[in-house]
This record gives sequence, structure tokens and C-alpha cells, in this order.
Amino acid sequence: MGRLFGTDGVRGVANTELTCNLAMNIGQAAAMIVAKDMNKKRPLFLLGTDTRISKDMLTGALASGLCSAGADVILLGVVPTPAVAYLVSNSEADAAIMVSASHNPFEFNGIKIFGSEGYKLTDSEEEAIEAIVLDNVEPYDIKSGSDIGTISTDENMVNEYIKHVAQTVDGTLEGIKIAVDCANGSASATAKKLFEMLNADVEIINSSPNGININTNCGSTHIDVLGDFVKNNDFDMGIAFDGDADRCLAVDNNGNLVDGDQMIAIFSKQMSKEGRLSGNSAVVTVMSNMGFFKFCEQNNINAEKTKVGDRYVLECMKEKGYNIGGEQSGHIIFREFMTTGDGQLTAVQLISTIKKLNISLAEAAKIMTVYPQVLKNVKADKQMKEKLASDEVINKALSDFEKQLDGEGRILLRPSGTEPLIRVMVEGKDYDKITQVVDEMAQLLEERLK
Repeated sequence: MGRLFGTDGVRGVANTELTCNLAMNIGQAAAMIVAKDMNKKRPLFLLGTDTRISKDMLTGALASGLCSAGADVILLGVVPTPAVAYLVSNSEADAAIMVSASHNPFEFNGIKIFGSEGYKLTDSEEEAIEAIVLDNVEPYDIKSGSDIGTISTDENMVNEYIKHVAQTVDGTLEGIKIAVDCANGSASATAKKLFEMLNADVEIINSSPNGININTNCGSTHIDVLGDFVKNNDFDMGIAFDGDADRCLAVDNNGNLVDGDQMIAIFSKQMSKEGRLSGNSAVVTVMSNMGFFKFCEQNNINAEKTKVGDRYVLECMKEKGYNIGGEQSGHIIFREFMTTGDGQLTAVQLISTIKKLNISLAEAAKIMTVYPQVLKNVKADKQMKEKLASDEVINKALSDFEKQLDGEGRILLRPSGTEPLIRVMVEGKDYDKITQVVDEMAQLLEERLK
């Protein structure tokens, strides 16, 4: 994890941590790095946002920084993160930036940067930007006269992305009654068009953003709200996106959660059956449920395991040529269709797969047994995160707790790459035991890392 960039871009509270000055400097540095990498005097950037109140402020600062360093900018307006990734790789643009803090509350915002092929910047490229912004390794390349960049707007470009996602489905999505929760975020601008294009019987909810209601009691961070709505209104299933629609979760007709692990299990089994599962493998992270790995063993599917973060999942997929991977949170990558996780792509693929199988989502999800997991967040600043790995008392407690679980569970401590938190996750068959373990470990972390 870098000094500015975490596992998913730069994050912070808008106008206090992620300031206009910092955004402008990141824009200037990004223009310089892209100009060097692309060997272009005047690089072209796409710039999209989610629905947060700070979007205009930070977009303006970024665009100003880009133009001052000689880059031209096309403003896409409110779009999903995967739309930005798709459009930069299918246009003449040299790079793209998404202004979003994904699943975080509205007061946060973030900056995600994509290269010309639609992949997030490499660690070395992010470090080069950090060196310019934080270390002043070289002066900002400020242009003048006719070399200053320009800004234009094209809010229709996103329609190409919508068409692409729709075309990944064979036939239509008719015959399944679906509720779709847009989290008052980016999907509010695209979901209706997408599902109408596929003739889906769908009701869209939480698609009236006002700048401060993104992720508030809605979307994938509050999946119980959708679960109740689906159950009480006789829907066959429900789909919930996060703020920038790069991931989704689902609920069955009884309102029960179907998470990313379960969806990847459904996809990988069907893809294997159809001979489309590259390397007969699925890529997941260390946080994936034990039940997923048992599912893979039972179905002769290879489960590749990476560090937490979609960038690590994608790196493994690219390196080994795999075409399905993702995270329990619903951040799922279909590499044959997209260069990043895409909630709307995942949604239409899930509905299409359920339709092919001619069974309910509840029935499909039974292919994987979900082991109980308890997750607790401990507030932690950067220094506390850095002390975690070397604390001998914490390491001994970790070993002792693993012995208590006696091979029927596991415990993971993970500093968040996007929030000031350390996540404590305990998994096992005995819910009461793992709840006790997670509480004790969280208390120990709070005492030791002060």
C-alpha cells in the first residue's frame, strides 16, 4: 500500500483529507506520467464521477490540474467505475480517472486512475505520481499558451458501455421478477437503460441521488433493506450495487444474501460445464469463505488465492490467463468482457445463468455451503496498521486462537486498504466460539496498538 494510493486508489474525507489542492496536484502528476508513458505531448483523459456532493469540486480540481499540465479532458458525468475502464480502452483516450469512494459514506471521496488498456495503474506508476506530489522529485510541468489543455463534455459515451454489457447476455432476461437497488450512486444513471435493453421485469429502487444519500441505508452495504423489499413484494431475486457500481450482491426470493463467493461458485460451475472456464480455475482472496474452497474441491475446480484487493485478483488472472475471479464483497471480474470488477455485468450474468439453469437463485446458491463468519472492525491509523505485524503479543494470541479453532476455523487480521480500520475476521462451524474469539482479538488490538 502506497503513501497516497491504497488498494483501490486515493481515498479520504473530501475537502479535509482529499483536498482540492491535492486533487489538482494528482491531476498534474498523472498528466506528466501518462505523457511520458505514452510518449505524447498532449494526452487525452476521460473523467467520470459517482453522485457524491464533492464530485464537482474534485472533478474541477482534477481537470484543472490535468489541463495545466497539457492534457485534454472529456467529462463523462455520473457513470459507473467499470464504464470509465471500458470507455478508455475502447476510445482514443490515453488514460481515465474515476472520482469515487465506492462503498464509503458520502463525506469520503476517492481518485481511481486507469491506463489506456482499461487497467488500474501499476504500483510503479502510482509510486511515480506519489514521488512528484509528495517528494517533489521533479517540478510540475506547467504549460502555457496553446499548450494548455482543454475540457469538453460527452455524457453520451456511457451508452457504448451499456450496450457492451447487454451484449454479453444471450437472449433476454424476461421471466424473472427482479428488484434492483442502485444505492443512490452511479448505477442510478445506467441501470434502467441496461435492464430495459434486456427486457427484464425489473423495479429500480434507491436511484434518486441528492449528493449525500449515496450508500445511506441502501445498496450493497445495507443488503438487509433489499432483502426485506424482495421478500415483502414477491420478487424472484434482488440485486444491490455499491456507490460506483463496480460490485454487487444479490438476495434470493426469501431475502437471503447471496454473496460474491456464492456467485463465483455459480459462475465457475456453469462456465466449467460449458467448457469456458480458463484453466479450470477461479481466483479469490484469502477472505473468501472456507465453503468456497470446499466447493472447488468437490467440483474439481482449482481455487487460486490472492491478497485482498481486486487489483491482486486481476494480476493473478492476467498472469495465468484465468477469466473469472473476485471477492466475497461482490467485486467480480469477468476478464473476457471487462478489465475490472463490474456490478452490472455481474448482475446480468447472474440472472442469465439462473435463467439457463431454470432454477431459483436460492436453489442455485445451495451448491456451496457457507461457513459462519464474524467480522469486526477496529479503528486504526497508519501507525497502528504498521505496528500490527511486528507485535509479539498479538502474534502469540493469533496462534493461540488458531489452536482453539482446532482445524475447524481460521482467523485473519487485515489492515484495510481503503479505510482507517483493521479488520478481524473469524470463521468456523461454531458461531458462539468464533464470536468470542473475534471479540477477544478486537479488544487485544485496541489495547496493544494505541
